[in-house]
Amino acid sequence: MAAYLQWRRFVFFDRETVREPAGPDGAGAKPFALPPGIAVCDSGRGSLVFGDILCGAGAIWFLPRSLQLSSFQAYKLRVTHLYQLKQHSILVSIGEDEEGINPLVKVWNLEKRDGGNPLCTRIFPAIPGNKPTVVSCLTVHENLNFMAIGFADGSVVLTKGDITRDRHSKTQVLHEGSYPVTGLAFRQSGKTTHLFVVTTENIQSYMLSVKDYPHLELDTHGCGLRCSSLSDPSQDLQFIVAGNECVYLYQPDERGPCFAFEGQKLIVHWYRGYLIIVSKDRKTSPKSEFAGNEAQNSDKQVLNIYDLCNKFIAYSSIFDDIVDVLAEWGSLYVLTRDGKIHVLQEKDTQTKLEACKFMLFRKNLFEMAINLAKSHHLDSDGLSEIFRQYGDHLYNKGNHDGAIQQYIRTIGKLEPSYVIRKFLDAQRIHNLTAYLQMLHLQSLANADHTTLLLNCYTKLKDSSKLEEFIKTSESEVHFDVETAIKVLRQAGYYSHAVYLAEKHEHHEWYLKIQLEDIKNYQEALHYIGKLPFEQAESNMKRYGKILMHHVPNETTELLKILCTDYRPSGGNEGPGMLEGKKANSEEFIPVFANNSRELKAFLEHMTEVQADSPQGVYDTLLELRLQNWAHEQDEQIKEKLHNEALILLKSGRFKTVFDKALVLCQMHNFKDGVLYLYEQGKLFQQIMHYHMQNEQYKKVIEVCELYGDQEACLWEQALGYFARKEENCKEYIAAVLKHIENKNLMPPLLVVQTLAHNSTATLSVIKDYLVNKLQKQSRQIEQDEQRIQKYREETTRIRLEIEELKASPKIFQKTKCSICTSALELPSVHFLCGHSFHQHCFESYSESDSECPTCMPENRKVMDMIRAQEQKRDLHDQFQHQLKCSNDGFSVVADYFGRGVFNKLTLITDLPSGKTAATIEAGLQRELLIHTKRST
Repeated sequence: MAAYLQWRRFVFFDRETVREPAGPDGAGAKPFALPPGIAVCDSGRGSLVFGDILCGAGAIWFLPRSLQLSSFQAYKLRVTHLYQLKQHSILVSIGEDEEGINPLVKVWNLEKRDGGNPLCTRIFPAIPGNKPTVVSCLTVHENLNFMAIGFADGSVVLTKGDITRDRHSKTQVLHEGSYPVTGLAFRQSGKTTHLFVVTTENIQSYMLSVKDYPHLELDTHGCGLRCSSLSDPSQDLQFIVAGNECVYLYQPDERGPCFAFEGQKLIVHWYRGYLIIVSKDRKTSPKSEFAGNEAQNSDKQVLNIYDLCNKFIAYSSIFDDIVDVLAEWGSLYVLTRDGKIHVLQEKDTQTKLEACKFMLFRKNLFEMAINLAKSHHLDSDGLSEIFRQYGDHLYNKGNHDGAIQQYIRTIGKLEPSYVIRKFLDAQRIHNLTAYLQMLHLQSLANADHTTLLLNCYTKLKDSSKLEEFIKTSESEVHFDVETAIKVLRQAGYYSHAVYLAEKHEHHEWYLKIQLEDIKNYQEALHYIGKLPFEQAESNMKRYGKILMHHVPNETTELLKILCTDYRPSGGNEGPGMLEGKKANSEEFIPVFANNSRELKAFLEHMTEVQADSPQGVYDTLLELRLQNWAHEQDEQIKEKLHNEALILLKSGRFKTVFDKALVLCQMHNFKDGVLYLYEQGKLFQQIMHYHMQNEQYKKVIEVCELYGDQEACLWEQALGYFARKEENCKEYIAAVLKHIENKNLMPPLLVVQTLAHNSTATLSVIKDYLVNKLQKQSRQIEQDEQRIQKYREETTRIRLEIEELKASPKIFQKTKCSICTSALELPSVHFLCGHSFHQHCFESYSESDSECPTCMPENRKVMDMIRAQEQKRDLHDQFQHQLKCSNDGFSVVADYFGRGVFNKLTLITDLPSGKTAATIEAGLQRELLIHTKRST
């Protein structure tokens, strides 16, 4: 039982008297007054509804917010009860049309009109049985399916069905008793409907959603008229019954809490979480419970508004003879017997809190302030400020445990550093730990908070809390994992750090701790093998050298897999990864910096399994094999390594890196490799120079014989080489001279000059060469003289023929056409070349009037040759190339000289009038050339 006297009092409502609208002159409005005789009222749907009980009136009045009062005649005599539904425009009234006890129930549809008045949809008498009795109370369910009427004889009539229609509803007596019924209320919870019935002596609950309507007596005391009400969901829809000693709350099946509010209760209502009680002033004498509202007009009445949740009085005031208290338009309206209406307007939340906060904080009533703020739905910022002040109060009193609980409630609003600074003392580390834990649970911690919390755990040596913190489910990680790993590692909690790193896939940290702190190289290598390809590749590049140093064999095997057909050992890439991935093997060569044996095995594996391995793999393997070959002392093993290196060179993988392979072979003095690469690169001179440096005379001759056809200068270089030798090289010089003579590679004079530097090369060495050369030149001179004589004779003959054509007439004796071979007939065409044609044959076959059709093909060939010579005059590159590559350079020069490359030739094909001697001579040369070509 809550003691009323201990409750705090506040003024959360402002009281005003309702006044009429101000007139046009702006004069002060007088208080609004209702018509006399109003004793019943209700509210809802935007209006206050009144009914008068004066005999002969029977009107129902409507007062909207504009204070424009309207009414209609509902009954002939009086209106005794009104019930306005809140969710429907339906008004239920009970009144009398005749003298005596004949109450009638009328249901009005306020949205429909009948002659200007609301439409009355149903009328039926309110009689519980055969004998008429006075109606004491009325209630209607908001779903319009239930209506209950209480009577003074203790009966309750229940109407079930559509209460607005006679045909769809059924009326029956639900309750009979000996005591007047003073209150009724429907309670709807889900699909269950209860009806509370209160009399002057007991309280009962009926379950209407079950057949036969079972009931339960809740208490053996009741209340007066209008002293019961139904709370809202904030009080779990409890039925409130106000007796003179206490106020009781009831559930459908039991009695709930009670409050000791003394005084005779006259009116009870529930409004927005508040309990409104109108009671007699204590100075006046009490009245009977049933007739509690029939107080004398001079009696003073107290209106109290209670907050049952927070246990304080929100408002209290004295009125003169209250008729009823109505709730509409967000305010409370108090009707007094003199016709005045007083409005109680609730203050806004901020104003209420400011009004009471100072008093509550000054008296350290923080709990009440918090409850008040919550019930009024104060925002989180305002609540947080109250929690902070409460925490500061407890902290200053030395209650650190209580203070930290209040500070925890400020998380998300109050800066964490404000709290943390207060609890940095080692003696308060437990409180700081609790705060930091909650900060992480709400995912509001930063890296510094995580560091501080973990340091708290380690200072407290609280391994269980530490494990609980780091082993949070994956979906509820409330801290920065990387920061936690760093702190745990620094504190020496390696197993915890490794657990976090593995769980949250911080692979780099996991490997760093395993390799640098725990030194578990085998486990680290196994972990890398379970990673997805990209991460496995990057971590092997980063930690490969360390792993190779400690676990070389296992590391080499993992690299082989990684560079050929990698699939995570744990299946981390999912079932969709049907094809393995492979890394670039060349990038992992530095990993084997000090492990040549493992490097050789790795490279040989890559070249066998993956023929298209990067070039760097083959280069490194070649260098490794050459190193091993160069340092090997065992002849048999050395021979094997020699063959392996040579086979690798001959694999064809070094064409693009010829120079690099050659340098490697030269660095390790790998003779066969060097010679092979020279041969592949067509470096025949280098091959010969190599043999020259080693003074391998036979090899020099063999090189000239093998590659002399491709590079003729080899023989010249060989001759110069042997010429510089002071040793007896007559045999080799003779062989070289013989080949030079056969191929005509050098002029004799140059040969003599070359051999003049050799003191051992006597005349007998080159005697045969010189004799043969002189004989060949003699024969060549004879042949040239014969050819010259022939050309001179031919030239003389042609000149005579030209002179004859110039000086003597030409007789045409042809009798047949050169085209159709038929006998010639006039007109005919004759040419100096001796061909004759019918004129029609000539016109048909000739392409030019000035050229013989028969000689024209040959003439054109000659002309083309001349034009070709003209075009080739400027082909100096071609001339130089042929001169360089030819065995007989003189013949090349003579050929180009004959083509006119070295002189400017003017070719005139048409002889214009006024020709000079030079032009005539040029024309004769042209005719001579054409005639010569035709003759041949």
